[in-house]
Amino acid sequence: MLKPKAIDCPSICYRPIKPSDREVLEQIHGNLFPIRYESEFFHNVVNGREIVSWAAVDRNRPDGRSDELIGFVTARIVLAKDSEICDLLQHNSSSTDQTLVYILTLGVVEAYRNLGIASSLVRKVVKYASGMPTCRAVYLHVISYNSTAINFYTKMSFKCLQRLPSFYFINGRRYDSYLFVYYVNGGRSPCSLLEIVSFMVSYIRDGIKCVSSRLRKNEKRKVSKWPKCKESHSLISMAPSKGNVAVESSGYECV
Repeated sequence: MLKPKAIDCPSICYRPIKPSDREVLEQIHGNLFPIRYESEFFHNVVNGREIVSWAAVDRNRPDGRSDELIGFVTARIVLAKDSEICDLLQHNSSSTDQTLVYILTLGVVEAYRNLGIASSLVRKVVKYASGMPTCRAVYLHVISYNSTAINFYTKMSFKCLQRLPSFYFINGRRYDSYLFVYYVNGGRSPCSLLEIVSFMVSYIRDGIKCVSSRLRKNEKRKVSKWPKCKESHSLISMAPSKGNVAVESSGYECV
């Protein structure tokens, strides 16, 4: 693998992953990830079986390696109703064709990091998802101790919706995971703190306006009638409103 200092004016290009990439793809996965992926996974990636993928290559790389992988992203299309984030996604439950794109793996070899390659690969996934009218979000999981990945996805405008306890089991140990989501095509969380606060402020403001309006009407009534009364009368309070507005919890944990 090339040393960082060996890179001279790289010319980064992107293309689909193909069968001839398998050996290098397996090698990079083994170097980057603590999880060991099965042979079937790589077979499906390089042959495009239920997995979409993009490769990054350096056209200026020497020694005939101008088409060799230096980065990659793999993803899978899933039905929204069958996904684990179904309850965290506002979608039409009567529609059975709404989908999501789940990022499986993303990696760049050490010598080519900090060149914007990972960001470009993720943007290709987002663009791909946005081009699917049925797609509502791109999502993925990040192991809890991977602060670099957490910061990366946060900067890419992904939203961290949940911390999932003991999501990963690696080498006999359990690790938590963070769930990150990027909404597309109008997809969004069923609720958000901002939406709840905005609703409550609007509700309180309308309530205050309503009470003020009734008090003003009541005051005008008292002013107009009081001078005409020659005998003592008791003041009658206004009858309570027949309708009461009830605010119920949505049942969702809002992030």
